[in-house]
Amino acid sequence: MSEVWDPHGSLQRTLWIGGAQWSGKTTVAEIIATWHGLTVYHYDYHDARGHQDRRIARRVALGEPVGDPSPDHVWVERSPEEMAAETQADFPVRFEWALDDLRALFTGRPVIAEGWGLRPELVAPLLDSLRRMVVLVPTEEFRQHQIRTLPRAGSLNVPVTDSARAQANRVDRDRLIARSAAQNALRLGIRVIEVDGALNATAVAAEVAEHFAPYLGSATAA
Repeated sequence: MSEVWDPHGSLQRTLWIGGAQWSGKTTVAEIIATWHGLTVYHYDYHDARGHQDRRIARRVALGEPVGDPSPDHVWVERSPEEMAAETQADFPVRFEWALDDLRALFTGRPVIAEGWGLRPELVAPLLDSLRRMVVLVPTEEFRQHQIRTLPRAGSLNVPVTDSARAQANRVDRDRLIARSAAQNALRLGIRVIEVDGALNATAVAAEVAEHFAPYLGSATAA
């Protein structure tokens, strides 16, 4: 475990759920937190809202345009490979912002941090045990199920000139990022759980909770 600034010991007690979009990370984290009386840190929520000021300040410091790029530039004009490469290059900076959020949380019980930006290669140096992290990735069949049944997965819902291409680019980008997360986790010895829909969310949560069992104390699932 690398030396890292952790003034309240919060990072030492954090449990990490990384992985792909639409693999059930949020739902699983909330189920486990309900069972064991834990706190959940939702990376996506903080990244999209609480970190926007930091994002703008960083652009100013780098001499970049302050405003967000146009939706067409983000979703239509580039290939999925370019989109994935940019997202993955940006993850380390965004991860530092998430660590600052977590440092501010003091709790005697673990925090479950979940989100696609909690990359195994970024989290691994913080771990005293590989059992503090799990990576969830959907099978292609389950990914398509989520796209068909979850409105937020099936539609990008931003103003672009070609919504079909934007959604296709998004799905392909997410597939590339998911593959990379799984490969890095396996390389580092971090457990990967493939979500195929055969188990419901409660059953997947039970499997993840069993993986985290040494850190969940004596509380048992409801």
